[in-house]
Amino acid sequence: MTGKKTIDSETVMTEMVMPNDTNPLGNLMGGNLMRWMDIAGSICAGKHCEAHAVTASVDHVSFHKPIPLGEIVTLKAKVTRSFNTSVEIFVEVFASDIKGHNPRKCNHAYFTFVALSDETLKPMPVPRVIPLTAEEEQLYESAIRRREVRLVLSGRMKPSEAIELKNLFEAF
Repeated sequence: MTGKKTIDSETVMTEMVMPNDTNPLGNLMGGNLMRWMDIAGSICAGKHCEAHAVTASVDHVSFHKPIPLGEIVTLKAKVTRSFNTSVEIFVEVFASDIKGHNPRKCNHAYFTFVALSDETLKPMPVPRVIPLTAEEEQLYESAIRRREVRLVLSGRMKPSEAIELKNLFEAF
């Protein structure tokens, strides 16, 4: 299976915060933002895998800045690394007013998606990622450690088996 460049699947999605998206304080509800992040990530994963991809996990999500009613939300999703049947997607969230003023980064998270075969709906192999820029290379290299953390926290890997994490902490 050939590799694919990150740029080939990069996804940008834009939404406007409407009244039905807000909490009683007039800010975007966290669950609605996570839904938008999941959609952008799923589209990016599907483009990379050339298959439907389902959400397997979401890493730590914290809401750094509120996004008020009427603001424009831009979500940027890019694949950071692929594994056997899964891909890690980095989703960043930016907000600004309708004129593009007061732009700011509000949130980010790493999502893991599993590619499914159309015929069997079973996990299928995915193309490897070809990082081209220094930022892409850094995200690619650090993805293995994030994956080990996810596997250890979910109980699917013993801490003693997390070689990359062990190497990281032994460096200190």
